[in-house]
Amino acid sequence: MKVRHLLLFAVFLIGISSANAQQKTNLTLKDAVNMALTNSNQTGLATARVATKNYELQTVKDNRYPDMKISGQYLRLTNANVKLKSSGTTETDPNAEPAASPKVNSLAIGQANVSMPLFSGFKLKNSIVASENLYKAEVANAAYTNEEIAMHVIEYYADMYKAQKSVELLKESLKSSQQRVTDFTALEKNGIIARNDLLKSELQLSKVQLSLDEAEKNLRIINYNLVTLLKMPVGSQIEVNPDNIESDLFSKKVNSEAEALQNRKDLEAIKYQSLASDASIKVAKSGYYPALSLTGGYAAIYLQNVVTVTNAVNFGIGVSYNLSSIFKTGKEVKAAKSRADEVKMQQQIMTDNIKSEIVAAQENYDLSIKQNKVYTEAVTQADENYRIVKDKYDNGLSDTNDLLEADVEDLSAKINVAYAKANMVLKFYELLEATGNLTQSFNLSNK
Repeated sequence: MKVRHLLLFAVFLIGISSANAQQKTNLTLKDAVNMALTNSNQTGLATARVATKNYELQTVKDNRYPDMKISGQYLRLTNANVKLKSSGTTETDPNAEPAASPKVNSLAIGQANVSMPLFSGFKLKNSIVASENLYKAEVANAAYTNEEIAMHVIEYYADMYKAQKSVELLKESLKSSQQRVTDFTALEKNGIIARNDLLKSELQLSKVQLSLDEAEKNLRIINYNLVTLLKMPVGSQIEVNPDNIESDLFSKKVNSEAEALQNRKDLEAIKYQSLASDASIKVAKSGYYPALSLTGGYAAIYLQNVVTVTNAVNFGIGVSYNLSSIFKTGKEVKAAKSRADEVKMQQQIMTDNIKSEIVAAQENYDLSIKQNKVYTEAVTQADENYRIVKDKYDNGLSDTNDLLEADVEDLSAKINVAYAKANMVLKFYELLEATGNLTQSFNLSNK
């Protein structure tokens, strides 16, 4: 008896878990974009790259500070022969025997050195400028990554709405087709319709079922991809409806071409890369100049039984010049200039591509408005057409082919208008992305 109660309790818990797993989450598009920008791996990678560039910049800036080194050695010596050159015994008395060599078994050396760069052909200054611009470029790249992630979420929402609407309409059509098959089966048994008409209705039922299976499969894939992007628990079900979209969406300001070229973060990133490449040319030219530094140090030496040196403080100016730079620096400068030219060409190409994207996005959005209007009118026309054909069929004035064809056209019109509404929203967001103010449209910071 206890076993039976335990089994019933387990089944009850499983039922609750299953119900929770299938519970759908209704997320607004803004909330979904926020979650993606907070949780996605792409955002994490972009943030890590920005941090890396910042650390690299700080490392370059630290080169402005002096280098300080402390070193010490203690060495054991074996049978070292030590002769003191400063001994004057042989000069006063040539016949005198040389002093015995002291026994030396150890050597200790301690040093502290400081080196402060004074001039290096402006290499340090321009290296900092290049690193600062590379850091700013990475920040802009991270902002552009946010734009791309937001666009991915919007695309998933549009695709999910289409898939959900298709499933909904196909389920309704499936019920109608099943009822038609039931009715035709009874009519065929009573000899009212030909068996061929029944087979046609059954064939249409099979087609609707296949379309429904395909739509449900697409919905599961889209839902999985979106849940993965948002880092939601496995098994979460997201529901999309028109209320998830901002009501004032189409009233949002769309930037002009000039404003878009100022706001596009991918173009901003390559502009900073161009500035960094210009600074790299100056870094390469620094090889033409000598390096000047201020140096200072302290040394202490202890040689057993021979000498002890303390307070040996030294300071001065050091000058160095690599003679091979006369031959090498010219090629390095040419290579740096060539890289800078490459970046400038990429900048021009990207500018032209952005202009084309803006034109295409505007045209696509305008077309989506026209398509939505046409498909909305088509739904009314298809509904009326099906009603007329159905009346004619009921009165024996049209055949089964006409009825099934009108039913298919009615279903297609309803699916098309759902797709058109989602497509119009998608194309408007694509226009916002092309003009560089997608994340701003959600009142989100892209910095």
